[in-house]
Amino acid sequence: MRLTRRDLLSLGLKGGAVLGTSLAAPSIILAESRRPVITSGVMSGDMLADRAMLWSQVDRPARMLIEIADNPEFRGARQLLGPEALPATGLTAKLDATGLGGMDTAHYRIRFEALDDHRAISEPVIGQLRLPPVARRDVRFVWSGDTAGQGWGIDESRGGMTTYDTMLRQRPDFFIHSGDTVYADGPLQESVELPNGELWRNRVMPAKLKVAETLDEFRGQYAYNLLDANVRRFNAAVPMLAQWDDHETTNNWYPGEILDDDRYSEKNVSLLAARARHAFLENMPLRQRPEAPGRIHRRFAYGPSLEIFMLDMRSHRAINSRNRQAGGEEATFLGQDQLRWLLDGLRQSRATWKIVASDMPIGLIVRDDDNFEAIANEHHGEPLGRELEIAGLLKAIRDEAIHNVVWLTADVHYTAAHHYSPERAGFQEFAPFWEFVSGPLHAGTFGPGELDATFGPEVVFQKAPPDGRANLSPAEGYQFFGQVDLDGESETLTVTLMDSAGEALHRQVLEPQRA
Repeated sequence: MRLTRRDLLSLGLKGGAVLGTSLAAPSIILAESRRPVITSGVMSGDMLADRAMLWSQVDRPARMLIEIADNPEFRGARQLLGPEALPATGLTAKLDATGLGGMDTAHYRIRFEALDDHRAISEPVIGQLRLPPVARRDVRFVWSGDTAGQGWGIDESRGGMTTYDTMLRQRPDFFIHSGDTVYADGPLQESVELPNGELWRNRVMPAKLKVAETLDEFRGQYAYNLLDANVRRFNAAVPMLAQWDDHETTNNWYPGEILDDDRYSEKNVSLLAARARHAFLENMPLRQRPEAPGRIHRRFAYGPSLEIFMLDMRSHRAINSRNRQAGGEEATFLGQDQLRWLLDGLRQSRATWKIVASDMPIGLIVRDDDNFEAIANEHHGEPLGRELEIAGLLKAIRDEAIHNVVWLTADVHYTAAHHYSPERAGFQEFAPFWEFVSGPLHAGTFGPGELDATFGPEVVFQKAPPDGRANLSPAEGYQFFGQVDLDGESETLTVTLMDSAGEALHRQVLEPQRA
């Protein structure tokens, strides 16, 4: 994939003072053609109390150079030597920056040094991230999903992906991207006519003109989203916890699927998914562990009051089916290993609030033609199929008195607050809980969906397109995210569903249940 000079200039976020003399000697080559260019801004994520992942991308093979400090002036900054960005990694580089304990906010500055001349160093790009607290304090985070889907890409005449700017104005401590971080199966047209006769004008690049099949085409999906100035500004200021869903690969995929889609020359979805996972891990500030380098589910304690459990509802599922099995391998969704990991983590957690970041909703019926894509199966009685895993999990949470578990999700392209309670349910061996849905960030809007009564959900609030309308463009304002505010003193959790203009649509105040 080739970026134009215009692309590179629009992506390079310049700013900040020069590096210390050990990294920025007076003999730096100033000829622009010799200096690397940071093409996609910077990102941080997977933050722990004393460390965080830092990410960037460059236009040629180069070594990442980082300064990090507890102040925006970079007084007393510590210098870190990062890895090389090479073609084998899509010219991305990321570093697990350690030794951050005691900082409230870490300020970092990234440059790249050309591998063929150590004097040729890029302009810096600056970022920051707030680290988890040691003691109780107020915490705010946001979540949503679904970026650049259903044919709605970057229309710069309309401000680009403006929901990211709205989220940035809320000054969140971190962001959960709930999946569909890109739409690898969603080629873009240069223009789309809107219902009012106006044109939506997509910025396009070669990788977005066809479905992604090769590794470079999957990489191009991430490069496209990072052309947007709103996204780059947000990424530089707010650390991200990222998970994936289906569109990072292709719509409604499951392992072992063989595509019946003329757009694809490669029909083996497991091969496509392997390439998609490779690109996802390269392009997200996600910590990879040697014992499980491709694992996407993980957990993060954010101070004494909050812990986040990030699920992977894609990698381990069985075939999409009628979802009415009484058990067995065909009913697999999270998989036994991930279920054990989640339940063990909930048991061990000392946090007051346990947030389960789920890339798909529990009770909403999500179809895949005549089959089912998510958990619900339109059978409103006792659990069957994939519902069996969730029923076992919910029963264990009740039986072991694990309190204050809240589910956050996206996927369905509208926003809603659902309350689940056993007195309304076909299956009643669980304690009441909340699920909040929000999205899309920048994609077509649909819904509302139908709820399956197995776990007794009730719609407390929802906002979706008017009857008879679907795939509304971002220009119509039906773009959504959720905001969560934790009061450091009372530990009250307030969930607010918001739209792309920053208007609060619904607010739910949750009081902590004490053991």
